[in-house]
Amino acid sequence: MQDAKEEIKSRLAVEDVVGQYVELKRAGRTLKGHSPWGVDKTPSFMVSPEKGIWHDFSANKGGDIFTFVMEVEGISFREAMEKLAAQAGVDLSKYHGGDSAVTKRKLRAKEALTLATKYYQACLVRSKDARDYVFYKRHMVRKTIEEFKIGYSPASGKALLEVLKKRGFSERELDDAGLLNRFKTDLFKGRMMVPFIDTTGNIIGFTARILDKGEPKYLNTPETILFNKSRFIFGLHNAKESIRRNGFVVIVEGNMDVISSHQAGVKEAVATSGTAMTEQHLKSLSNLTSDIRLAYDGDAAGIKATERAIMLAGDLGIDLTVISNYHGAKDPDELIQKDPKLWQAAIEERVPAVDWLLNKYEENLNLRLAPDKKKYSDVALKLLSYVKDEIERASYEEKVAKKLGVEVEILREKGDRLNKKLEQSASRRHFKKPKTELKSDNLKKLEDSLLALKIFGGIVKTDIPFDLPEDESKIDELELVFNREHEGINALDYEKEAAELMKRYEMELNKQKIAELNEKLASLDEDSDEYLETLKDIADLQKT
Repeated sequence: MQDAKEEIKSRLAVEDVVGQYVELKRAGRTLKGHSPWGVDKTPSFMVSPEKGIWHDFSANKGGDIFTFVMEVEGISFREAMEKLAAQAGVDLSKYHGGDSAVTKRKLRAKEALTLATKYYQACLVRSKDARDYVFYKRHMVRKTIEEFKIGYSPASGKALLEVLKKRGFSERELDDAGLLNRFKTDLFKGRMMVPFIDTTGNIIGFTARILDKGEPKYLNTPETILFNKSRFIFGLHNAKESIRRNGFVVIVEGNMDVISSHQAGVKEAVATSGTAMTEQHLKSLSNLTSDIRLAYDGDAAGIKATERAIMLAGDLGIDLTVISNYHGAKDPDELIQKDPKLWQAAIEERVPAVDWLLNKYEENLNLRLAPDKKKYSDVALKLLSYVKDEIERASYEEKVAKKLGVEVEILREKGDRLNKKLEQSASRRHFKKPKTELKSDNLKKLEDSLLALKIFGGIVKTDIPFDLPEDESKIDELELVFNREHEGINALDYEKEAAELMKRYEMELNKQKIAELNEKLASLDEDSDEYLETLKDIADLQKT
């Protein structure tokens, strides 16, 4: 695929691709703009048209047009390749080798799903019952129906099958698309159809809502060669521009909540589409914004979902807030039917997720009773272990201690004992502590800065033990780093700058090694020789 990649790059200028997302202004031989991830106050995003690369100094990211689209859209390399190939007018099928059979299967599945969507839309127009349900019971307007490509699947068991067979599709191809059941007839019958659309605009499946009473109320496309529920985010295709423009995303529980929210003017709403939130969901959304707001129900399932989200976010270093003022409605969809303006106001009345969850724990317990105090302290300390910032965690510890009527030192001592117990027992397998990244952002930033000095500053005296990158685009990116970070330094001081950066790098590397050894220690038997050796290694590192 390297030839295809080069062909696409030859047809698309980096400033044109980036310019679709970032307003760029000329600054000498480069272009400057604000970070699309909203993490800078002054322009820190640079593009080099000459080199065909970009670098975001505030977010510490960079690369070519492919890495940019992957980062800003939160998609895979393959998806970015397909998106850019479409823009460049490049036919990828000419470049496929051994995977051509799978590629053809995916292409046929996409074609089948696109035709199925058009067929379902036509069936909606012809069915009075379906129109009444969509327009009057679900209160959708024509613009929303068109935007989300809403349709209707006839109750006949083979209606779609017969239409697509006449268009030349085989049962195998319709199976690949997830359109058939185990009896090889239509999977969806007598339902309102809402397509699953990925971030590149391809239809990859459906969610289907029964019009009358019956089970299951919702029926989704199963896992296919196109649809993966642990990665897919419903509504993101429609929401991503608003998310980037307004700087926040709202995660609701149901797909209908998303549709209602968009119709009510809150177009930043998305859903994880009938599955629990995954790390991949959060990573994809955090590529678009750092302001992630949860709009879950306040019932037991909502509390559990919020707790899971906080734990995943703690691993990824993301802060979450919760929207909870539904003015008596059970969910966003019901609130919107009551008054769309109330939903718009609720979006702004958010609270930190940890505060919301602590309050929910408290509502279910009587903190005047000693056993309930114990339960509250247990769940609160477990939750707070995912709060990475020391000052923020200390503030919460003081708040919890005050609620319990104990000294904060007593609470912290219990927390230390709980963490030690969890780290030294098998139960830790069921309660993951935040993971240490293989290479922290600080290490990566320092390494890039040192490599830039080594290549473009001619450093020879200071030992910079990093291999030069073979990728030419990475070297070009390092030139941007050098020009930005070291342009104000006299060339005679490059060696001094490199020596100071190496000290900082070694300190950061030391901290990471200690964190990794602590993680390893938690999985070892404390009576084993390896446990004692690991303890010694940690002690040795702490001395340096």
